[in-house]
Amino acid sequence: MVLRLANLALLILFPISWFAPLLRAGIDLPLFGLDEISVVSGLQALWATDIALALLVTILAIFAPYLKTIGLALIHFGLMRRKVLPVLDIMGKLAMADVFLIALYIILVKGIGLARVETAWGLYLFTACVLASIAISHVTKPARKRVAAGVEAGPGSAP
Repeated sequence: MVLRLANLALLILFPISWFAPLLRAGIDLPLFGLDEISVVSGLQALWATDIALALLVTILAIFAPYLKTIGLALIHFGLMRRKVLPVLDIMGKLAMADVFLIALYIILVKGIGLARVETAWGLYLFTACVLASIAISHVTKPARKRVAAGVEAGPGSAP
């Protein structure tokens, strides 16, 4: 029951993390303020400049984690077969790649020294959502092994 609720909470927390500030970035001068960058604002900027990259990031940052969460919810409520778990695992890995890319950009910009970049609370929320999704998927896996062995995993079934 806790697993189901945690997964359903991600359906609310993911969209919040997309609009939450991931970073504050700007020129490293005292008079200039820092602009807040979220997943959505970053995607808006990408769509204006590089459509192919924007499409890829949209898939990685929004569709992959959300579809994975919906898929896990359907499995938890018995509305989808567990055979799709390998596909959901791949989707989770793609979503984590997005967090890695954000971290890489922060390191690159800080290494140049011309700009100032600060992480914001949205980066932690987005990362927590992706990691929670991976953990929920991992906890869901053992039941798949029992089903593959020919024993249905469910209430009242033999271990």
